[in-house]
Amino acid sequence: MSSALLSDRRAVSALLNEVIVLDAFIQYGLIPLLIFLMAMIYIRLSGKKAVTEMSNADVLFVLILGVILSGPLVSSEPLDALAYSFLFLLAYVLFTYAAQYRRFRPLLVSPPTVLLRNGDIDEKGLQEARMTTSQLLSALRQRGITKTGDVEMAVMEDTGKISVIPKAHARPLQPQDIQLHPTPEYVPIPLIMDGELLRHNLRYLEKEEGWLDAQLQAFGLNKDQIADISLAVYHQDGSVSIDRKKSGSNKGRTDSAINEVDMPENAT
Repeated sequence: MSSALLSDRRAVSALLNEVIVLDAFIQYGLIPLLIFLMAMIYIRLSGKKAVTEMSNADVLFVLILGVILSGPLVSSEPLDALAYSFLFLLAYVLFTYAAQYRRFRPLLVSPPTVLLRNGDIDEKGLQEARMTTSQLLSALRQRGITKTGDVEMAVMEDTGKISVIPKAHARPLQPQDIQLHPTPEYVPIPLIMDGELLRHNLRYLEKEEGWLDAQLQAFGLNKDQIADISLAVYHQDGSVSIDRKKSGSNKGRTDSAINEVDMPENAT
């Protein structure tokens, strides 16, 4: 009898331990992971925006989401708090799509406000933007403009940024103003970065790995030494530059030597 009772107690104790472990896993492992995933989903849905590029509605959603996501950490019903977070994200998605339609956009997103037109300050626009004349002049000075008469139009966008369009006589000199036709500049395309081969860039250039091997051989390297390369880039003129990793006594030098090789004309 006593042995059976002892066995039952051990079984109950083991069950309680399992429940405690499971509860700890949910509270300190699963719930924080779900919070992180919900936050990442929101960030991906909101697009690649900096805080200064967000509209008033975006900032409001960020603040509310922060409060909601902190709920599961202190709530006695964390799953309910996560459910609210999911519903909130769903509302944000619907809001984002609704804002793309012209019929709903004025109701959800503030339209641009004209602050200055043809050199004349728009007092009504300043009032709508909650700005003073001094703040407007400061914004113009930050763009290198000291006279309001040199401005064709200044507009506060829905993100809060001020766009300034100078008049023709006040804008910076452009190449076409003096009949110049500069050669277009293209961004060099990395082929190897931090010892890693960027195959998607090779595909973009319509090059094969065999072509890259030939370029490496011009530097006395081979494909097995890619890990020793900090950066290899393809230039507009067809040349390839390679910056090798420093080692030994050269480590830490700032005057990194970059060698160049011209791409053979018949290379494919």
